[in-house]
Amino acid sequence: MNYQEILYQGSKILRFNEIKSYNLDTEILLSSILKVDRTQLLLNLDKRVGNKEKKLFFKLIQRRSKNEPVAYITGYKEFWKSKFKVNKNVLIPRPDTETIIEQVLKELDKNSSKKILDIGTGSGCIIISILNERKKCSGVGIDISKKAVKLAKYNAKIQHIDNRIKFFNSNIDNFYGDKYDLIISNPPYIEQYKINGLEKDIKYHEPKVALDGGIDGFSKIKLIIKKSSTLIKKKGKLFLELGINQTRETLKILNLNGFYKTKVIKDLANKNRCIISTKI
Repeated sequence: MNYQEILYQGSKILRFNEIKSYNLDTEILLSSILKVDRTQLLLNLDKRVGNKEKKLFFKLIQRRSKNEPVAYITGYKEFWKSKFKVNKNVLIPRPDTETIIEQVLKELDKNSSKKILDIGTGSGCIIISILNERKKCSGVGIDISKKAVKLAKYNAKIQHIDNRIKFFNSNIDNFYGDKYDLIISNPPYIEQYKINGLEKDIKYHEPKVALDGGIDGFSKIKLIIKKSSTLIKKKGKLFLELGINQTRETLKILNLNGFYKTKVIKDLANKNRCIISTKI
């Protein structure tokens, strides 16, 4: 069986199981097994696949047909300019979250030596991406999941920035650190009743603790803003990722906690995604 034939068979199975991105997913899974990029794969469609690789490929296709996300199957996800190790203990990094990184980098010139706190760090993808761009900055990432913290430490190590960042297993309520120049967070902000309506990939496989924002979607946002007001330096900036309909209420919460001079940033789909606010 050559590359073209096995791709056809894999796509056919995924399509039958109503996986929307059946062609792309099939190509990514085969590329992962063969350890070649997709371009090389598609330029060599006549090349033969060994029996060992063939068996492994169809095992992965079966996993994907049950809605397990491709990133969890391959064990990594491309984000910003790097590849991050991911697993079921962390959310899969998404392109919209790169909006936060873009905004932070606009605030920090290349010679900045600021201290940054990442609340709910997950895989560490946000803070690590920022520190990779700003070599004189240092950071701290916290998460309530021990397994997420372990993964974030691994990602920092393989990207050679573990000397500039520390990760702690901590709830934001119980975290007492230094004063930070910048605080960033992509908190859980989905209303509880909406979780069952999410896509199967997310609903059945991604960690609910990283999605569930409480009854109204604001329980973690309120907590993070309140705690950030005590952890941030005067004139420090707070960067929050939000749901598209949460801007107005979040602005009120920010003002109540001494954050003003607010900017609302839109994502790739031109929807409100990130709020930047300054501690007065």
